[in-house]
Amino acid sequence: MRDKFKRTTVTAALPYANGGVHIGHLAGVYVPADIYVRYLRLKRQEVVFIGGSDEHGVPITIRAREEGITPQDVVDRYHKLIKDSFEEFGISFDIYSRTTSSVHHQFASDFFRKLYDDGKLLEKETEQLYDEEARQFLADRYIVGECPHCHNQNAYGDQCEKCGSDLSPMELINPHSTISGSKPIVKKTKNWYLPLNNYQEWLKQWILDGHKEWRSNVYGQCKSWLDIDLQPRAMTRDLNWGIPVPVEGAEGKVLYVWFDAPIGYISNTKELCDREPRKWGPWQKWWQDEGTRLVHFIGKDNIVFHCLIFPTMLKAHGDYVLPDNVPANEFLNLENDKISTSRNWAVWLHEYLRELPGKQDVLRYVLTANAPETKDNNFTWKDFQERNNNELVAVYGNFVNRALQLTRKYWDGIVPACGELTDTDRKTIGEFKDARQKIESLLDSFKFRDAQFEAMNLARIGNRYITECEPWKVWKADPKRVETILNISLQLVANLAIAFEPFLPFSSKDLRGMLNIERFEWGQLGQTDLLKAGHWLAEPHLLFEKIEDETIQAQLDKLAATKKANEAAAYKAKDIKQNIPFGDFEKLDIRVGHILNCEKVKKADKLLKFTIDDGSGTERTIVSGIAKFYAPEDLVGKDILFIANLAPRKLMGIESQGMILSAENFDGDLSVTTVLGKVKPGSQVC
Repeated sequence: MRDKFKRTTVTAALPYANGGVHIGHLAGVYVPADIYVRYLRLKRQEVVFIGGSDEHGVPITIRAREEGITPQDVVDRYHKLIKDSFEEFGISFDIYSRTTSSVHHQFASDFFRKLYDDGKLLEKETEQLYDEEARQFLADRYIVGECPHCHNQNAYGDQCEKCGSDLSPMELINPHSTISGSKPIVKKTKNWYLPLNNYQEWLKQWILDGHKEWRSNVYGQCKSWLDIDLQPRAMTRDLNWGIPVPVEGAEGKVLYVWFDAPIGYISNTKELCDREPRKWGPWQKWWQDEGTRLVHFIGKDNIVFHCLIFPTMLKAHGDYVLPDNVPANEFLNLENDKISTSRNWAVWLHEYLRELPGKQDVLRYVLTANAPETKDNNFTWKDFQERNNNELVAVYGNFVNRALQLTRKYWDGIVPACGELTDTDRKTIGEFKDARQKIESLLDSFKFRDAQFEAMNLARIGNRYITECEPWKVWKADPKRVETILNISLQLVANLAIAFEPFLPFSSKDLRGMLNIERFEWGQLGQTDLLKAGHWLAEPHLLFEKIEDETIQAQLDKLAATKKANEAAAYKAKDIKQNIPFGDFEKLDIRVGHILNCEKVKKADKLLKFTIDDGSGTERTIVSGIAKFYAPEDLVGKDILFIANLAPRKLMGIESQGMILSAENFDGDLSVTTVLGKVKPGSQVC
C-alpha cells in the first residue's frame, strides 16, 4: 500500500509547554518518530518531520497565575527548554515551532472560519459555572469542591486526584472558584461544536474497514468509541488565553486546544516551506496531495484526538489527506510507578542531559528496548545500567573494539583483503546478508523494539565469529587466514554503523569516524564489501563506557527524595483518639530527663540503652527502640521527656525503667521530644 505514496509527512505530538519533556514522552512519541524519520532519510525517501510546542490551554494559565507571570512568559520558558532538549538529544525535526506563532494563529483562525462558513459547525448554548467576582466562566481546573464519591475536599471540576473518579463541575459538592474563592453561579454560554455524530458512519468505514492494519491498541480504542454514539465536541471555549474565535459575537472565546493544536502540524509545515521554498516546495504538497502519506506519532492518551477528531476536522474541511497510520504507544512507568508530572515522578530529559552527559544513545537504546508499543512497560535505573553494560558495552562496543584493535595490531589499521572462505565464514556472511530485509520489514510495520534487537543481533554474530575464529591464535601460523577473519569482521562493523543509524545516531557517527567513512546508504546494509582492501581506518576508541553503581545510585537517591517530598506534601495527621477523662491523663508522670550516657544494645539493631539523670539522685536506665534514627553520641547531654511511672520491663536482659517520648514523622522517622528552655532534671510536664 505504501508504494502509492511519493512522500511522507511525519508528525510527533506537540508537547505541552508548561513543563519539560520526560522519558514517558520520549518512549511513547519522540524516539520512535525519530527512528522512523531517520530510516526514511537513509533510504533517500522524501520525508518531512514536524514538531512544535502546544502553548494554549488552562494548565498554562494556572501556572502563570501561581507564579505571578503571564501565560506568554510560561510558554516562552518551556518552549526554549523543550526545543533545546530535543536538539541535544538528537530528535531531528525539520522544524520545531509553536502554536503562539503568528503563522499558526492566522492558519488556525482561517481553518475554523472555513468550517464555520461552510456550515460544518454546530452552534450550541450550554450552562457552565461562572465566577461573578472574576467575571469569567470557569474551566474545570479552576473549580474545586468536595468529591461526591470519596468526599475529598479538594477535587477538581474534571477529576478527583484522590480516588481517580472522572467528574463534571456540576457534580462537585460546595464548589468554589480557585480564582476568587467565591461560589460560582450557573450561567448560559454559547460555543461552537464539531458534530462528530454526523461523521460516525464515515469514521467506522474509514477506520474499522479501511485500517485493520493499525496497531491493536489503536484500532481497539477507536472501535470502543465508535461502538457508542459519538457526541458533538466543543471546538471553542470561554477563556482569555488562546486564539480568538474569528466570529462576530464570540468575544472572550478562544479555539479549544484540541482544535488548535493539531492544526499546528499544518501551520508549522507552512512556516518551514515558506522559509525554505526551494528545498521543501509548497506546503500543500505535504498535506493536500494524494501522493503524501501522513503518519502521526502519539501516546495512547491522544488516540481519540488524532484518530477521530482531527480526521473529522480534515474531512469537514475537504482539502486534506487523512492519516495513513497512527502508531500510538502505551505508557511507560518509572520504577514500577506511573509517571506523574504533578508528583515530579519522572526522569526529565533536560536533567538527564546535564547529569549523564554524552549518553544520549544509551537512553535512546534503553527506551526503544523497553518501548511500550502495545502495552504499558517499565523503566528502571537498574535495567538502564544492565542494558548499557551488558549489551551496548559488552556486545556492540566489545565487538567493534575487538575488530578495530586487532586490525590495528596486525595490519596497522589498514583493511586487509578477503581471501578464501571457510564454512564458518560463509555461515557468518549468510547470517547478516539478510539483515536489511529483516530490519526494514520491522521498521515499516513500526516494530522498533524488534528492529533494534535485530540490529544488535549483528554484533552478537560478530562476537561469536571472532571468538570461534580466534585470530590471535591463528596469526603466527596463518596470517592470510587472519586477513579474511578481520575483513569479514570489519564488514560486519560497517554494517552495524548502518543498522544502528536510525536508533543510535551519535554512536553511529562516532563509528563512521573510526571507519573513516563519511556516510553509508541504507541499501548497502547486508553487503560484504563496504570497506575496500587497503582502506585506512582511524584510531579506534571505546564506543560506549561502563556505567558504575555510583551513577545509578545517585539517580535512585534523587527519586527517593522525590517520593519522600510527595509523601510529606500528602501527609495528613492521624485521627485524634477518643477523648479520655482528665484523671486518666493525670495518672501519667511525664518528666524531664538529662541523658548522661547512651550506647547501643548488643545483638539488637533497634535498641539504645540510656542512662538518665531524673533528678532523684539515682541514675535511671531506659531502653528505647530509636537506634535507626540516632547515633548514641548525638544524644548525650540532651534533655528529653520520658514517662517515669511505667512498670519496669526487661528488654534484651536490661530492665527498662520508663519510656522516652518520641514523635513519629509521616515517613516513620522518630524524633525525640525535648524542651525549649533549660529545665532541671525531674521537672514534671503538666
